[in-house]
Amino acid sequence: MSQRGKIIIAGIVIFIVLFITFLATFGRREKVITYDTPLEVWGVFDTSSDYTDIFGAYEKLNPNVKGITYKKKVIDTYKDDLINALAEGTGPDIFMIHSSWLPDFEGKVVPAPQYLINEQDFRKNFVDVVVADGMIQNTDSINGGEIYGVPLSVDSLALYYNKDIFNAVGITQPPQTWAEFNDAVERITRIDDQSNAIIQSAAAIGTLDNVNRAVDILSVLMMQGGAIMAQGDTATFDQPVTINGTQRTPGKRALQYYTQFARGDSAVYTWNNAQHWSLDAFGEGQVAMMINYSYHYDTIQNKNAKLHFAVAPLPQFAQARDIDRVDYANYWMFVVAKNKDITPKDSLDKNEVALTNEMRIHEAWQLLRAISFPSKDGINIIHAVTGSAIRVVPPFDLTRKYLEKTRKPAARRDIIEEQKTDVRLAPFAQGNLIA
Repeated sequence: MSQRGKIIIAGIVIFIVLFITFLATFGRREKVITYDTPLEVWGVFDTSSDYTDIFGAYEKLNPNVKGITYKKKVIDTYKDDLINALAEGTGPDIFMIHSSWLPDFEGKVVPAPQYLINEQDFRKNFVDVVVADGMIQNTDSINGGEIYGVPLSVDSLALYYNKDIFNAVGITQPPQTWAEFNDAVERITRIDDQSNAIIQSAAAIGTLDNVNRAVDILSVLMMQGGAIMAQGDTATFDQPVTINGTQRTPGKRALQYYTQFARGDSAVYTWNNAQHWSLDAFGEGQVAMMINYSYHYDTIQNKNAKLHFAVAPLPQFAQARDIDRVDYANYWMFVVAKNKDITPKDSLDKNEVALTNEMRIHEAWQLLRAISFPSKDGINIIHAVTGSAIRVVPPFDLTRKYLEKTRKPAARRDIIEEQKTDVRLAPFAQGNLIA
């Protein structure tokens, strides 16, 4: 055979081999496995419209999640309703709990898979109080703590003050310390000499029944004073502690400090049980200062749109460095139900597989990861069956969209940094860092 013929035959053989390889590699489509995951979310306070944008955006990114529904529940019976529904297997897939409730739901919720949320990532993105409340250390795991709850927002106490009343007595800045707070109380308070009735109250503080969040205020005073609130399951806020070589009982001292504002013989007497409910009194301009959370900003504005007020960081017992400041957090976080009865579909589409509880948990946590962690630059959507992942980019950061709509302070560190310049949210956002 001539050399030319050999070359032609060799070329034909190479072509056939390459063609067969092409068919084997690209000609056979990989089987596409699909599944349908509806997710039901329960919460309080928020409305379904608060989640319309972020849930809608996520459903467009994840083809295996369809029909994310949010149900607002009545707060008065919410905890009992949850426990009963979970026991019957008819509860939600995802639900809100108060940050202090996690021990009450032990065995009813499941932690995030480590491939979705790990301890390092959690600590990097969220403030310390969220890490303390939402993570449980697992000594058996080489991967560190297990993440049980993630919030979209954290709230902390701050000082509301009436600017008109401050201006009238010549106080140019809100108090930064409790000593300055006491001074402001003395300058603002007016008492009738004959009846000893309070004509102008300086602060809603000192009583229990007519002060909104009285227990929280007293608690943060105790913690600022150095009280150890609890050890394990035992309350220890009334126990003595050694501070700078001196034994003190900061819990008792905080209680004495708090109640002095309602004692008629005190130099800072300014409040008593005859006053209106603190929120009403502040909204009516009858009291100059009130300690509360950010969600009551709208409450005050709705009561009196003309009220000239502002918010400042919570006072401290001394001119504390940032590292020494203490604040108090109050917030809700999302958790995932450990078990839920899944109604099988009457029929499955071609290549569709039946949903299992493990797949439901995966998709529930994948949603929470997307809406609570940074997402603007892209998120991974992981297939619950094959484990394959695709990178998708939402039209906006999902957490930011929620916070913009609800006007709430952030739980994420990067957004808190941005909220520090927000006139309304800055005091609460700063408080979240030290709460």
